[in-house]
Amino acid sequence: MRDPAAFTESLGLPGLLDLHTHFVPPRVMAKVRAQFDAAGPLIGRPWPLHYRDSDEVLVETLRSFGVRRFTALPYAHKPEMAEFLNDWAAGFAARVPEALVCGTFFPEPGVAAYVASRSAPSAHRVEVWKVHVQVGAFDVTDPLLDEAWGIVADTGTPVVLHAGSGPVATEHTGPAPVAALLARHPRLRLVIAHAGAPEYAEFLALAEAHERVALDTTMAFTPFFEEMGGAYPPALLPRLRDLGLAGKVHLGSDFPNIPYPYSIQLDALERLDLGEEWLRAVCWTNTEALLG
Repeated sequence: MRDPAAFTESLGLPGLLDLHTHFVPPRVMAKVRAQFDAAGPLIGRPWPLHYRDSDEVLVETLRSFGVRRFTALPYAHKPEMAEFLNDWAAGFAARVPEALVCGTFFPEPGVAAYVASRSAPSAHRVEVWKVHVQVGAFDVTDPLLDEAWGIVADTGTPVVLHAGSGPVATEHTGPAPVAALLARHPRLRLVIAHAGAPEYAEFLALAEAHERVALDTTMAFTPFFEEMGGAYPPALLPRLRDLGLAGKVHLGSDFPNIPYPYSIQLDALERLDLGEEWLRAVCWTNTEALLG
């Protein structure tokens, strides 16, 4: 298990750009941790968190790993929650120079208005959206979201979208709703979380077919995911390599809500043996281009 700084040094990178980390208000994080501790119904198995500390300590931990930019990625699971999270995330980004301004939205009256407001040019404009259909228990094609999706497509702001059926499937997860969403809004800049686990092939195909659809590596390829029955099919690796070299695979970790040290994700990527050029693209170049 290599130190993250040694990993980036070996690749000649200035550090890491992590598109999938989580920082939320303390009382929300306490509830999130309780779900993991209890192996809640959407988690499905023991998930002993490796990192559990204050935001200040967790930020310093990422800095010690050489992570130069990272996300907050709040996600709403009920009405009238998104804007509370968005206000907090804007404040977090104002306090932490490395943090991207992140936001979320939910199918509710007024969603288009606040998405438009958060998308307007300002110091607090959302740089990355997060949508989690498994936890949120909604369909991405919900008519209440249609205008909001149109705004997000027009601005080109990336959306980290958890739509795969891992770790526990629901009626709203899977590639079919995302394919329907892209038929309606083909210019959406989606980053499919966890490489779409466990529907790896289907989400890879969506990323290949749509210019602005990409994948993140979050937890994929790690032994923990493989134990959950989510091993990445070896036959897909050549296509994953091509996608990464085309700028459409991004490093993600799920820090701090992971059951192993941060470096395990990096080790897993290296073990894929897709080449140093691919690793440099995934860990830095692709996300640098995505964020402008």
